[in-house]
Amino acid sequence: MINLFNAHIDTLSIHRVGNKSRNEALFLSEQSFNLNDEIVPLMKEYFLKPFREKEENYFQFAHEVDLEYNDMYTLASQLFENPSCLHEVSKKITTHLFEQSNHPHIKNGEVYIAYLTNMNIDNTIVDAIGIFKSEIQTDFLQFEEKESNLEMILQQGINLSKLDKGCLIFNYKKEEGYKILTVDSNRYDARYWLEHFLSVDAFEDENFITKKYLKFCQGFAKDVVFPAEDKKEEVMFMNRSVNYFAKNDQFEESNFLNEVLDNPDLIPEFKNYKVDKGEKYSIEDVTTFPIANAAVSDARKSIKNVINLDTHIQIKLDFINPESAEKFVEKGWDEEKQMYYYLVYFNKEVKN
Repeated sequence: MINLFNAHIDTLSIHRVGNKSRNEALFLSEQSFNLNDEIVPLMKEYFLKPFREKEENYFQFAHEVDLEYNDMYTLASQLFENPSCLHEVSKKITTHLFEQSNHPHIKNGEVYIAYLTNMNIDNTIVDAIGIFKSEIQTDFLQFEEKESNLEMILQQGINLSKLDKGCLIFNYKKEEGYKILTVDSNRYDARYWLEHFLSVDAFEDENFITKKYLKFCQGFAKDVVFPAEDKKEEVMFMNRSVNYFAKNDQFEESNFLNEVLDNPDLIPEFKNYKVDKGEKYSIEDVTTFPIANAAVSDARKSIKNVINLDTHIQIKLDFINPESAEKFVEKGWDEEKQMYYYLVYFNKEVKN
């Protein structure tokens, strides 16, 4: 979990990369940018706002042989060991990015490399390296007084409300390849940024595993529980699953299955589904792990608790009080109408 409120831009270097396949140039600034009180808050918001608004999916530098062969891992380590060399290292980082900019779809743009201090991750204060790229230019108007008239001047520039690409490399968990966050507003060239430039894999901590296991449960609910039972039971299975994660610090698969599956016949179905789909969700060998509370909270927001009927009626089930749905909602079949029905019991209607 991150807190970027007190983050500070210590130093900043700005360069420009072109597209090699179009014979566009690489431009490396001779000196670092001279920060001032007017520009710092604007750049801080431009750089960090996307990370505050984005779900925290962490990455780590990776290499099939050894981390030392990952160029960005090596450069980041050099910079963390000696922050005063930011500008020289920033040239190497930008050159490395330029070498990967050889697909026709990749846009040219400015590259900002910042050394950031007072970054809070997992309640630990660390430094970080920020690498950001602006690609899309926006039209804007300037006005100039000329004698008795206002003249309109059309110019182009960077929209500070939208960062095109960026990553934060935290000086944290170095042995595993550092913890990294990344954003990419222009998804047409995601492989170029993540795979070719950064060379990262997902950071498989408890947050990652908790999210993946809950995603797997959603798949099981949709593909197995719903066809075998009904929509109500699909929703209630996910509700019980999230509640299990919310009230436990440690996940134990056997306890989980006994607690959340009302129908014992679905337990072998769950295990078979895991054999078939576990690799897709990166949980094929996972049976126990520490539960990340933040991931559970995020999952609860995304899980739907509504039954949509083809008669244009919705039934919303309460995730806070799931026993109400268990006790007071029944499903049946009407022979005369040849239709299913839900029977809902209540004492009185409650005002909103």
